[in-house]
Amino acid sequence: MDRVRVVIVDDDQLVRMSLRLMLDGEADLEVAGEAADGDAAIDEVRRIRPDVVLMDVRMPGRDGLSATEAILRWPDPPRILVLTTFDSDEMVLGALRAGALGFVLKDTPPPDILAAVRAVADGNPALSPAATSRLITAAMGPQSSETRRTAREAARARLAALTERERDTARAIAEGLSNAEVGARLHISVATVKAHTSSLFAKLGVVNRVQIALVVRDSEE
Repeated sequence: MDRVRVVIVDDDQLVRMSLRLMLDGEADLEVAGEAADGDAAIDEVRRIRPDVVLMDVRMPGRDGLSATEAILRWPDPPRILVLTTFDSDEMVLGALRAGALGFVLKDTPPPDILAAVRAVADGNPALSPAATSRLITAAMGPQSSETRRTAREAARARLAALTERERDTARAIAEGLSNAEVGARLHISVATVKAHTSSLFAKLGVVNRVQIALVVRDSEE
């Protein structure tokens, strides 16, 4: 069985050590490298070409948001799972907008972190709906009313270009529903949900379900 190769990026050596012990104890996961800041992360990821990057956001020097944006501009980049303590909400939101597939809190129970790594490795988002709502609310809070209005109007214009069924699919995705759950709600097959989702990627100019959810959230702020 091929192992999922992971690079851990965090400026705290104890955090990196704990994550390494956790991940290397699993038969299907392998820590292929570590980095303590964004510049080192870019070099390590370029050298190793892992499947998943566990990316801290607040680090000395180059932060995780900048490193995430740089890595996700590469052809065929790894999937990125953001690590956060919720003291840097705007950075986490920026990473999700850049294309990271999800985030986990550093104090998340180990089984849930492992599940998140596996989900992201499979191309699925790893987001707690409750934590997502808290993050986006906090990140949107400091913005001016004019900035929020501009973002809301832009998001609504993007959604207006969709068919009604595509909008229904986007809203269900924003609630964190799986393909099967979306299909059950809308009374369509999973194959049709996947087709609608592919269309959403193209029409909204996004690359994953997290970014679809952010467009929907922006339209409702």
